[in-house]
Amino acid sequence: MSLSVSDNHTLEGVASAGERAGESPLCFPEKSSVEMCLAIVVFALTFAYLCIFRRFTGMEPDEGIVLQGAERVLRGEVPYRDFFSFYTPGSYYLLAGLFRIFGDSLGVARTALALSGSVASLLTYLLARRVCTRSVSLLTAGLVTLTALPSRFLVLHNWDSTLWACLGLYCAVRWLESPRMTWAFAAGSFASLTFLFEQSKGGGLILGMGAGLLAITLSDRQRPRLRGTQLAGLAVGLAWPVAVTLAYFGMRHSLQPMLADWFWPLQHYSMANRVPYGYQNWSDSTRHLLFGTGTLATRLIVVLAVSPLFLVPVLPLVAIGLMVYWVIRMWRQRSAPARGAYYVLINATLAGLLLSIVIARADILHFMYLQPLFFLLLGWLIDGRDIPGRVFKAVRPFVIAYVLIAFLALSAPLLLRAVNAPNNVTTRRGVLTMPGEDTVIEYVQAHVAPGQPILVYPYLPLYYYLTGTLSSTRYDYVQPGMHTNQQLREMISQLVSHPVDVVLLEVSFDEKIPNSWPGTPLSAMASDPVSDYILKRYRTCKVLKSPADWRFLFMVRNDLACP
Repeated sequence: MSLSVSDNHTLEGVASAGERAGESPLCFPEKSSVEMCLAIVVFALTFAYLCIFRRFTGMEPDEGIVLQGAERVLRGEVPYRDFFSFYTPGSYYLLAGLFRIFGDSLGVARTALALSGSVASLLTYLLARRVCTRSVSLLTAGLVTLTALPSRFLVLHNWDSTLWACLGLYCAVRWLESPRMTWAFAAGSFASLTFLFEQSKGGGLILGMGAGLLAITLSDRQRPRLRGTQLAGLAVGLAWPVAVTLAYFGMRHSLQPMLADWFWPLQHYSMANRVPYGYQNWSDSTRHLLFGTGTLATRLIVVLAVSPLFLVPVLPLVAIGLMVYWVIRMWRQRSAPARGAYYVLINATLAGLLLSIVIARADILHFMYLQPLFFLLLGWLIDGRDIPGRVFKAVRPFVIAYVLIAFLALSAPLLLRAVNAPNNVTTRRGVLTMPGEDTVIEYVQAHVAPGQPILVYPYLPLYYYLTGTLSSTRYDYVQPGMHTNQQLREMISQLVSHPVDVVLLEVSFDEKIPNSWPGTPLSAMASDPVSDYILKRYRTCKVLKSPADWRFLFMVRNDLACP
C-alpha cells in the first residue's frame, strides 16, 4: 500500500506543516551528493571492517546448515524432496549461485556476508538521516557496523533475510516520499524475498509494513486514499517471487514436501526453542566467569560491556510506544504528515518484526540479527529531537555517554577474538583461524576422502562443509526435542539401507541442551535411538575435540579397521 498526494505534491512538499509546528523538516539524503558520498564511505568502511572477520570461526553449529544445503543444491539435489529443511529456500540457492560463479569456499560466503552487512549499515544511515543529524546518523551506522554482524559473523539465513528486510523498509519509506508504482513494486518484492529467506521474518515484515501504511492512511485525513496502480505494484511485487518459487518446485515434483516443511516449524520448532524474552543463552559457567570472578572494578566493566545485550531487546518495545504516539499526533494533526508517516511506518514495521521474533525464538541472537533496523531507535534517542518528555531531555546527555561507552566496550572483545585467534587450520574450504585447537578437521581430512559420505551426529554440519564430505542421510543435523521420532527412525532406516563407514558422534552434546534449548522435553534427552544405533554398530578409533572443547568420537563400523 502507499499514500497518494494530490497532483504533483509528495511528502517532501508538505513538510512545511511540521516546521510551523516546531518540527525540523525531513532530510532527503538521496538528493544530496554530499550525503550520498558519505553513504558510500559508510559502505566502504563497513566492508573493510567486516572483512577482518572473514577467516575467523568458533565452529558454531548453525553456520553449516546453509553452507551444506548449498552444496547439496550444487550436486543437483532439491530441498525438501532430497533433503530436509524447514527454512524457505532463498539462502540455499543464493549461496549455491555464488559458489558456482566465484568458487566454493568459506571465504566467498563470508565475503558475501560482509557485503550484506555493508549494505545494511548504508541503509541504516539513509533511514536515520531523514530525522537525525548527520553526526548522529553516522554514529548509528557505525554502531551497527561494530556490533551487529561481528556479534555472530556466520553464514546464516538470518542475515540474508535481514538484508532484504532493510531493503524492503527502505523502499517503503521512499514510496511514502514519492508515491510511484516502482517503489511500491520494489517494497513488495523485497518483502516477499524476505519471506523466501526466512518465513517468520518475512511474515512479520509484511504485517508490520501493512499495518503502518494502513494507520497512516486512516490518520492522515488531508490526503486522498490509496491509488489502484500503486496497490497493483505492491501486489505484483509480493506475488512474483512466491509464484516463481512455487513454479520451480512444482516442476521438480517437490511442491507438496516444500509446503509441508515450510509449515513444519509451527508444530515442532517452538517447543524446544521457547525461551524467555531476551534470553542470553549463557551457561552457568559463563555467568560465573562474567560476573563471579575478578575484582569489583573488573566486574563493573564486564557489566557495562554486556549491558547492551539487555538494551537491544528493549528497543522494539519502545518502537510500539512511539508508534502509538505518532499515530495520535497524526490523527490530531499535530505533526507534519511527512514526519508522522516516517515514524509510524518504521515503528509499525519494527513491531511486526518483533512479533516474528517472539513467535519463533525470543533470545538475544534473534534480536541482534535485526540490529540494523532496531538501531534506528537508538539513533532517534541519541538525536532526541522527536522524543517527547522533559525527563528524557534532561537525561539525554547521560544516555549518549552510556551508549557510546557501552557499545564500544561490547565491540572491543568481538574484534579482539577475531584478530587474536591463535590457531590456523587448513580446511578443504580455505585456511581459517580459531580461538582454540580443533583436532576434528585435521583427522577427518587425513582419513576421509573428499566427497565421501559420513555421518556427523547430532548437530554440527559445518564439519561436513569444511572437510568436503557429504551427509549420509537426508538430514544434515538433528536437534533433540525438535526433530520428531519419525524423523529419527527415518535416519536409522537410511543408515541400514546405505551403511556409512565413518561417524563423528558428539558425546558432549547433551551439555549444551539446558542452556541453548531449555524447553527441550526430558524424554527427548533420555532417549536417542540414533545414538543407540551408532554405539551398537560402530566402534571408537579416536577422541577428537572442537575449539570449544566439544568432544567427538571418530568411529568406524565394527567390521572395519581403524585408520
